[in-house]
Order: sequence, then C-alpha cells, then structure tokens
Amino acid sequence: MLLVIFLVFVVQQICATHEQEHSMDCPTSSCGKITNISRPFRLKRDPIHCGDSKYELDCENNVTVLYLFSGKYHVQAINYNNFTIRVVDPGVEEPSCSSLPRYFLSESNFSDGYFIDVVAPCLSYQYQSHQSGPEWNSLWKHIIYLNCSHPVSEKNKYVNTAPCVKWQSKGYMYATAADYLTAAELKVGCGVKLVSLTSWWGLDANESSYTDMNRALLYGFEMSWLHFACDHQCRKSSDDECSFNTSTLKLQCAPLCQDKFGILLVRCGKGIQIQLKLIIFMALCSILGLGVVRRILRIIFSFIFRYRDMVTAVSLSTM
Repeated sequence: MLLVIFLVFVVQQICATHEQEHSMDCPTSSCGKITNISRPFRLKRDPIHCGDSKYELDCENNVTVLYLFSGKYHVQAINYNNFTIRVVDPGVEEPSCSSLPRYFLSESNFSDGYFIDVVAPCLSYQYQSHQSGPEWNSLWKHIIYLNCSHPVSEKNKYVNTAPCVKWQSKGYMYATAADYLTAAELKVGCGVKLVSLTSWWGLDANESSYTDMNRALLYGFEMSWLHFACDHQCRKSSDDECSFNTSTLKLQCAPLCQDKFGILLVRCGKGIQIQLKLIIFMALCSILGLGVVRRILRIIFSFIFRYRDMVTAVSLSTM
C-alpha cells in the first residue's frame, strides 16, 4: 500500500514538473491591440502545448477573433484579474449608430443556462463572493430589437431606432434594454427581430436612448472563464467551492462537507439552514421538473437584479 502511494506521488510530481516546463516555453502571444494572450487562451499559431484548445483564438487582419456559436466576434480585452473576456459583434462599427449586430445571440445560447449543467468554456454568469455571501451574478443585459405593426406609446422603454437604423422591414422598429423580455412585457403586434448582448452597465431599461444602446453594443459583452481558473488554481479536490471575491479581487476557496443526512455537499460549518434549502431545491426539481424550476429562478434573479439596479440608482441620485 505504501509503495502504491509513493508511486502515485512520484507520477504527480513528474506531471506537475512537465506541465511547468511546458508553460515556461509559452511566452505571451499578441494580435493587434490584444497583447496579453496567455493560458488558458492561445492563438492558432501557438505551439500545441500552449493554452487550452477550448480557448483558442485566431488573428485575422491583425484583429483577435473568437469563434462562438458559428459566429466570429472581435476580442476587446482579456482580464486575468476577474477572469473575463470581452468581445464585440463585428457588425457594430464606429462611429455610426446605423450599424447593427450581425448575430442573434442571447443568454439561452449558453449551455450553462442558469448555472445548471455547466459545460461551456465561457459562461454568462460568474460565481462571486460578496460581504453577504457567494452568489451567481449575470455579466450582461440584452438589447432587443422589435418590429411592431403600430407605434408604441411606451417610449421610455421602447426606443425608436429610426433616427439611426434604416430597416428594410415594414412597420415600426424599436429597441429595448433589459435582463430579459417576458411575453407579458411584449406589446401586442410586436415581434423580436434581433437580440444582442452587452456588459456596459450604463444602460437604464426605462431611460436609455438609442445612442446609449449603440455605445453599449460597441463596448461588447463579457464572458467568464472563472471555472477554468478554479480547476487549475483553487480546487484541491472536486469537493471544494470556488468563487471570485469582489473585495479582494482574488479566487476564494471554501471546502465542502457532507451534510448531516449524508445526502448533499454543503459549505463546512454552515449548518442545517443551507442543507434544507438545497433539499427543498432538489425536491422542487423532482416534482415540478428542471425546466419549470429554471423559469422560476429566472424570475427571481430578474427581480433581484432589478431591485439592485433600482437601489443603486436611488443611492446615486441622493449623492
């Protein structure tokens, strides 16, 4: 038994040394304005052992490109401090506000859904630790283009695109900025024509102009690769919880322990309250189905984000 443990230890040390030597052979790559391309990202021209193939970028006409859902997006920044990459739809161009996103893209495209069954290299949510505790935070808002058969009176939310965008479609064209748009919020006679994403938080769902929305599209949207960093820098075992601490701007690890019932893994020392919440969640999934629970979570998170934005707006107005 001791011999087996010793051999396993030796193999781990050899693999770790081999990986470290390979990483030393991988200098930072650059393409255009993106000068800090390093693990997990890589350029196609980089040596095969550099970076991760799931995070491969291309350099086309001196522009760093990310291929995503059969679309090609221009990379604006890679942030190794908060583990995000920001990209922009190539259809949106400066300085004209008449340009439109080339691709139809929404949160439903991402396989992480609402933090369930996480498998995608880059995710739409990031698990962050705050003073109140860890939670999943959305990284963007949707900008939704609508084609309506008649004028819409709710002009604060439905912004007319006519001064900038020339559509070939008949009817009246509007844009709205929101976390998402429910069927109840969709006006009669209006249909969704195009959806794009932004991580620019200067948007107000009830007061933004189309100039603001165009500026938000030019900023682009962020995606998180925090789970890759957690797997390689934080987790010592699969039973560790990993999040991004927004105060220290570092990864935060918390060991998970088996609950008192021997059913679930929960944060060590958190007691029965969290265990009961998780049991209730699993029971809801079993009774109502995962799809229904996802829709319920979507409504809850939307309310939380809207309340947070409202509190922030009130706080700023009183300063």
